[in-house]
Amino acid sequence: MSDVTPETLAADQIFRDELVALIPSLRSFARGLSGNRDMADGMAQSAMMRGWAARASFTPGTNFRAWMFMILRNQFYTTIRKDKRLTSLDPEVAERMLVEAPAQQHAIHVSDVAKALQKLPAEQREVLLLIGANGVSYEEAAEVIGCAIGTIKSRLARGRKALELLIDGPTGDALFDKVA
Repeated sequence: MSDVTPETLAADQIFRDELVALIPSLRSFARGLSGNRDMADGMAQSAMMRGWAARASFTPGTNFRAWMFMILRNQFYTTIRKDKRLTSLDPEVAERMLVEAPAQQHAIHVSDVAKALQKLPAEQREVLLLIGANGVSYEEAAEVIGCAIGTIKSRLARGRKALELLIDGPTGDALFDKVA
């Protein structure tokens, strides 16, 4: 006999609907963590499959979004541990592959921000992506990462400042102070 009841079917449908609604945020968070579109899509898909497989352990009424972000974050660190053997593309090879120069050089591109994000420490990058890119509250971010709200706020402030420095460079005032 099957354990499928109308109640479990309804619960599965609600879970599925919430999971589907969260896909863009999961993909965005995964891309920000990994810096690689293909890896991010794979991680998001794995996290959704793990979430679906563990749906019986999810407690209805708790924070589903934080639960899924935690699964994705854990999936990211598992993937990193497993894939330490991967090497990045050689810059000379990438340069030869470039067919056409970018049309605009003066504007900050999304890719510039993505590259700058990858230069940040993982702790700051996670918080910036959760709060800044995905609209997660401080409380949810603290739950996902497993630390205090004060730590989240501190990492966010340091991450924003570091990202600003990476994108804009040091402010001109510091240069003038040294001349005098």
